[in-house]
Amino acid sequence: MLWRLRARLGYWLARRLFHWRWLMQQPRAWHWMQGQYARMAALGHVPAQSFYGHILLFRGQGFGAREEGLRLLRLAAQGGDGKSAYQLGVQCLAGDSRQAPDAAEAARWWQMAADADHPLAAQRLAQLYREGGPGLSPDPVRADALAQRAETLGFKPRG
Repeated sequence: MLWRLRARLGYWLARRLFHWRWLMQQPRAWHWMQGQYARMAALGHVPAQSFYGHILLFRGQGFGAREEGLRLLRLAAQGGDGKSAYQLGVQCLAGDSRQAPDAAEAARWWQMAADADHPLAAQRLAQLYREGGPGLSPDPVRADALAQRAETLGFKPRG
């Protein structure tokens, strides 16, 4: 019980210190902060999984950090985090050296994000259904419904 409280307090403090740019540039402080994020993510805390997953995906060094970031984002998305589900859809549609772009998988993640009220995911999903993609046929009816959902969620088209 005490270790859970300690993990929560450490995570809370590390999140506050994250906004201090000069501190993040200190290797020992950054290492400690990452340890707090990792510990809280390992305890199943969905916001910590999302936050640390994004850090590892975009700031991590090496293939292992990227894979761990994607794993944490998957856990967070399955826990209901729309931002993580959106990012997984972006990664699926982009593909990488090991996996070709997969529009059907991107649509699955973006649908999960839209269900969690992520407006950009609904808009990107509408665009994907309008144009189709690798492994996904166009569906104009579904695209129109999703575009309307995106507007309901607050997405404002440019122009």
